Amino acid sequence: MQVIGFNFTKIQGNKEKHSKQINVDAKIEFQDISKEKLDLLKDTEAVKLRFTHILNYKDVSTKKEDFMAQILFEGAITLNVSKEESKDIIKSWKKKKIPKNATVFLYNFILRKCAPKALQLQDELGLPSHIRIPSLTRQSNQ
Repeated sequence: MQVIGFNFTKIQGNKEKHSKQINVDAKIEFQDISKEKLDLLKDTEAVKLRFTHILNYKDVSTKKEDFMAQILFEGAITLNVSKEESKDIIKSWKKKKIPKNATVFLYNFILRKCAPKALQLQDELGLPSHIRIPSLTRQSNQ
């Protein structure tokens, strides 16, 4: 399985209100999976997956389920896969699932593409980071 194409179709960030106590929920969902016809591929097939990656920011000081901010990514990944892998992916998608052997690879790929853009949007919107940023501390001399 190899990624041969990736693009964002939507990047959106919004902040409705400010809060000091925030919980961030992240989720990745696949919207659609289909075979792609690419003349360059002879012995393999191309599969296109449309995805949504959402970061929801909830104010934990209230009991409401409303989100105070959201960062949204939508996009598509095109994979070069063997005919057997293509068959497995399409068959699994009929049940709205993705084969387990592909899930971790795809989630990691999406996170690697979205995380840097999410950090930039979080900074611009004044939201806390959804991932831990390393920080240096000075050691005392003994």
